[in-house]
Amino acid sequence: MSLAPVRPARRLPRRLLQLYVGLALYGASSAFLVRAGLGLDPWDVFHQGLAERTGWSIGTVSVAVGALVLLLWVPLRQRPGLGTVSNVFAVGLTMDATLAVLPDVHGTLAQAALLTAGIVLNGVATGLYIAARFGPGPRDGLMTGLHRRTGRSLRLVRTGIELTVLAAGVLLGGTAGVGTVAYALAIGPLSQLFLRVFAVPEETLPEETLPEEEGKAAEPARAGEAPGALEPAGAPAPARAGDSARG
Repeated sequence: MSLAPVRPARRLPRRLLQLYVGLALYGASSAFLVRAGLGLDPWDVFHQGLAERTGWSIGTVSVAVGALVLLLWVPLRQRPGLGTVSNVFAVGLTMDATLAVLPDVHGTLAQAALLTAGIVLNGVATGLYIAARFGPGPRDGLMTGLHRRTGRSLRLVRTGIELTVLAAGVLLGGTAGVGTVAYALAIGPLSQLFLRVFAVPEETLPEETLPEEEGKAAEPARAGEAPGALEPAGAPAPARAGDSARG
């Protein structure tokens, strides 16, 4: 057996695949919620309200809002990763692409089924994207940045942000309803489940130690310190329950 440590690059293809499949599925799941017509998650209520006012597609608005939120990282001294920048564009584009081919549904049962499928798919997408460990999305980075600068708890900051965008979205004409409540209740447990399912194993040294290290136990790689994980300082741990890809 080779004495050389396992190289992190061997995990990179899987992580990149998880990142972009997760972002694409997140956009598709958001489109499911739009077509269900029973209520969206808080940020998409805001995006939909802006889309109603501007005449832009909801995906285009999502991209624009994500880019503006990313600009707010500058005074907060947050550092974006590959996943951060990819999130800005990929979710909105795949959301619009899915809406272009997904027809409207009619009837309570059909709407409820599409809502359920959208929420579950969103949980799958969240697990894929966050477990890839390429940095938080722009909205989650705003949350962690405000947490660091204000000293307020993450829960309080996140709740404040989401209530603000939800209220603004409703005032602009976005759809909030039973789907919004169902999403809020279900996305945490679903994210927790699928983060475990799609977790990328940490890189570890082989059992044998190098000659100069004989007599010392090999130290396992610590969670969150895998080389190549482009997460900014202060970002929440990837496996935190309730985190979503729509960061």
